[in-house]
Amino acid sequence: MFRPQLWCVFVLLGAAFVLAKPSNSFAADSPTRPNVILILMDDLGWADLGCYGSTYHKSPHIDRLAAEGMRFTQAYAACPVCSPTRASIMTGKWPARLHLTDWLPGRDDMPGQMLQRPKFRTELPLEEVTLAEHLQKAGYATAHIGKWHLGGKGFGPHEQGFDVNVAGSAVGSPPGYFKPFTVRKGQQLPFGFDLEEDWIAEAPDGAYLTDLLSDQAVKFIEQSKDRPFFLYLPHYAVHTPLQAKKDVIAKYEAGKNRPGQQSNPIYAAMLESADDGIGRILQKLSDLKLAEKTIILFTSDNGGLATAEGANTPSTINSPLRDGKGHLYEGGIHVPLIVRWPGNIKPGSMSETPVCSIDYLPTILELCGVESGKAAHDGLSLVPLLKQTGPVTRDAFYWHYPHYSNQTAKPSGAIRAGDYKLIEFYEDGRRELFNLTSDPREGTNLSDKEPNRVRELAEKLDAWRKSVDAQVMSANPHYHPNPQGKEGIITMHARTAQVHGVMLRFEPLAHKNTLGYWVRPDDWASFEFEVATSGKFDVEMLVGCGNGSGGSEVEVAVGEQKLTFTVQETGGFQNFVPRIIGSLTLEKAGRHTVTVKPLKKPGVAVMDLRQIQLVPSGVDKK
Repeated sequence: MFRPQLWCVFVLLGAAFVLAKPSNSFAADSPTRPNVILILMDDLGWADLGCYGSTYHKSPHIDRLAAEGMRFTQAYAACPVCSPTRASIMTGKWPARLHLTDWLPGRDDMPGQMLQRPKFRTELPLEEVTLAEHLQKAGYATAHIGKWHLGGKGFGPHEQGFDVNVAGSAVGSPPGYFKPFTVRKGQQLPFGFDLEEDWIAEAPDGAYLTDLLSDQAVKFIEQSKDRPFFLYLPHYAVHTPLQAKKDVIAKYEAGKNRPGQQSNPIYAAMLESADDGIGRILQKLSDLKLAEKTIILFTSDNGGLATAEGANTPSTINSPLRDGKGHLYEGGIHVPLIVRWPGNIKPGSMSETPVCSIDYLPTILELCGVESGKAAHDGLSLVPLLKQTGPVTRDAFYWHYPHYSNQTAKPSGAIRAGDYKLIEFYEDGRRELFNLTSDPREGTNLSDKEPNRVRELAEKLDAWRKSVDAQVMSANPHYHPNPQGKEGIITMHARTAQVHGVMLRFEPLAHKNTLGYWVRPDDWASFEFEVATSGKFDVEMLVGCGNGSGGSEVEVAVGEQKLTFTVQETGGFQNFVPRIIGSLTLEKAGRHTVTVKPLKKPGVAVMDLRQIQLVPSGVDKK
């Protein structure tokens, strides 16, 4: 449980950007500097490991790291998607300060988006002093093995302090995990790195990428055993495409396909292969008698992918946390973090203090006794937590995501200060407030009950954005919401709704995919849409309603035209049944708005709403 007394006002916002001057407290006890291995998983969820409560996935070697080191229960990624978090790890800075705020190169603006993204950096700037450059300057052998995704030619690992680069390029996901790395038979796509490199060329057809990267990691440790080394191992796993070894997948088949639970056997098998590689790394350190000389950090770049995005997805579920990758709810930014250093970090220890990926650079530098000189960063050293000598205190954590995510999230920012977290949505300024200690699921929006706290946190978030020169969005001049489609049909999915009120929300998880939590009769929704050909339209609602909650009366209106209907039970809130509730006449082409407002709610909830369609009268959709 988070303890609010560990929090205090750190300094003024601008002063949080500090110069690191490590104490050398650990390094002074060792004849040589310690080695560092930083293992970064891609899209691994907070709850996906056995040591974090998973009973479906198998991760014995990672669980061993936790048993032999410190496990953090409230670790955060600096962004809900990959590249910005990776930049924060390399620099110790907020992604907003770096102007690198989305996965690279990001997705183009689309007609259905109200706002357009700001221009942002598509590579980690060379003027930034990375963790690898600090350690390289201090005499470390440095290796990057795996996913880089922080820039292409001229901005790769070699230019950012790594002596060795294996598999690192501008590419964010492989075309496939098995050699020759294909999407489909006969089509080989470039990885972004040389497929003729020895580590690939010498591998047999069918070799598994995660195994090959683990091979290279073990090789680098062997070659560097006589000097301090920094191994950065950012796996491509468990990012899509979801592909794994058939014999490993078979281990998990019995528990597959349980909606709302961890039950993806391919994803589980991908994680197991990565875990096997970590086991080999641990064995190599033991064989070389380097275990007590080596610090290992294990973490993820964002929350687990909990929405449908490509074949065999969703990958996982982040319960009890809300939503997942791409979202600023806890499921999208809450990640595992384990640190092991035998003889220096107490085995089986745990920290409940909130920490962030910006903290890894100053922490590693202090553990290694390396000064950062004039290079400034936003993170704080976690050494007092690792040594259990005292608290680490700061003013707040901040997120700025001025983008529409592939996982249906809308542009937003967030702040966590003490127990409280505020999320602000950039389209309409709507704000949600949660107490994470009493409500880690973020199920109860307190914005109507604590307006003063909302205002205070919103002002603090805005001041931080200004202090880091955060780039902001602008109106999309090509905005065309829910246009008329084939045969004149207008389809408005729940994800395109604007929600009004306190509790109503779009639930993006694949087994829901609906406007839900409609538990307050004063909450309502609106949809913008565009008509090219006017006329009379039948209004079809795709509605679900659990037994015992029927009977709500709902008004659907476009301008002065209004329809009302009584919600009927469908046997479950996610059991959606189409229903035509009447007809409307739209006499003018152009943009319109439909509103959906409850008039009364006798049951637990009004309904779940997945979709509204306006079908030209007389058109047979079949």
